[in-house]
Amino acid sequence: MPAKPYKPITAGRRNSSALTRDSVTREKPQKQLVGKLTKSGGRNNLGRITSRHQGGGAKRRFRKIDFKRRKDGVPASVAAVEYDPNRSANIALLHYHDGEKRYILAPRNLSVGSIVVSGPEAEVDVGNALPLNRIPVGTVVHNVELEPGRGAQMARSAGTNAQLVAREGRLVTMRLPSGERRRVSGECRATVGVVGNQSHQNIRWGKAGRKRHLGRRPVVRGTVMNPVDHPHGGGEGKSTPGRAPVSFTGKPAQGSPTRKKHKRSDAMIVRRRKKGRRR
Repeated sequence: MPAKPYKPITAGRRNSSALTRDSVTREKPQKQLVGKLTKSGGRNNLGRITSRHQGGGAKRRFRKIDFKRRKDGVPASVAAVEYDPNRSANIALLHYHDGEKRYILAPRNLSVGSIVVSGPEAEVDVGNALPLNRIPVGTVVHNVELEPGRGAQMARSAGTNAQLVAREGRLVTMRLPSGERRRVSGECRATVGVVGNQSHQNIRWGKAGRKRHLGRRPVVRGTVMNPVDHPHGGGEGKSTPGRAPVSFTGKPAQGSPTRKKHKRSDAMIVRRRKKGRRR
């Protein structure tokens, strides 16, 4: 599903592109697998902004994705590959042989008609979900759980994957897309393969309006604000902050870790993510 550039027939179309969706086989979602998606605009119950740069966006419905993959031993056939407006990856509609229907993230090379299975006895094939202690070392997986039964939390974006690099006792070591190496329980489940729709990273948005359609409001530099709005604000003309870079709340923005100290999962991290990446 490559990115197709637009012809510059208007100023908004110039330098922009979109995915062709060649691999999408169905346009309308399964009716019983969609739900209402509420929006907060970044506000809490008091109406105050707690998450900046959120608001607006195109109206859409939520797709209920099976991130747990706990329906063991029941084969399912891939009925369709669909577009999901709530995530960068495509989703696959599964028809289980007992009549149930569920959505999963569509891995690369999973086509309509393929058979997938979940459970400890499943084979190590693309789309199958197994506990990590049943997956050979070196296998590339996605949709990885952090705690058994909680549902997948890692390697869920388009084109991402994690690799199982070591096994020691009841723990396994995973190499994550950020370069971080983390230990997780061998009872956690993961899906074999790489998340599909890897061309999503090649999209050129072209204009600010396409970001607004996604629900992302503008980001404004602190140096162009007033002193009452940001620590970098004020000054005559185009002035420098005159202090170390900080956020609008005064927290250091460079050179100081933002990760919570004494976090419970720190003991499970073998090696931090690569230098130069955001913390």
